[in-house]
Amino acid sequence: MSLARLRSSAASLALTTAVIAGFAAGTAHAAEPTSQTSLSQVSPFTEPGFSTTCSWHQFGEGEKPPWWLLMTDPLCVEYAKRDITVDNGGALRFLVAEPSRFAIAMLTCHYYQKDHWSIQATTGATPWVTWDGQYWWDKSAQRAGARLTNFRINGQSAGVGDVVAVLETSHPDIAEVLRDYGKSAGETGLTVDLPYDLRCSLTG
Repeated sequence: MSLARLRSSAASLALTTAVIAGFAAGTAHAAEPTSQTSLSQVSPFTEPGFSTTCSWHQFGEGEKPPWWLLMTDPLCVEYAKRDITVDNGGALRFLVAEPSRFAIAMLTCHYYQKDHWSIQATTGATPWVTWDGQYWWDKSAQRAGARLTNFRINGQSAGVGDVVAVLETSHPDIAEVLRDYGKSAGETGLTVDLPYDLRCSLTG
């Protein structure tokens, strides 16, 4: 496995972990935990228990969600983010819409987001980075998860799934352990603990 490919795969895993850490930091309330929780409790990605009750709200490029979604729980949204492009204003439209997208998620105890990213300099150019994402939290259950699929950097696939493909012949035991965190090319996923949230724990 080349050093460049290993670095790309590590970057993918680091990005996923950063997303999860951001969820925990951005959504935890000031309530003191009754028992110690830790983001170190990492396990393979799973769908949240509330996913079967989701009513999905889908939004196009640069589209802001309506304010009334603040009161929706569970809140399940899907965003198109393929046109994050410098030369046609797509990147600016993305930046303008993103704060409101973030804001509607903060109050809900059960949140699930899917999105589809592509970031490039010009229309039709090879993307700098592209992926499909799934991110959720369940503050009542104190769990959150994230999975990136089809992750590519400058057109090159990167993820735990790519590492598994390289190792499964020479180091099958290691590959078997890693496979829980990514089976396909460009896939990396995990689930972690969240801090205790008094409001969500009381409301269920």
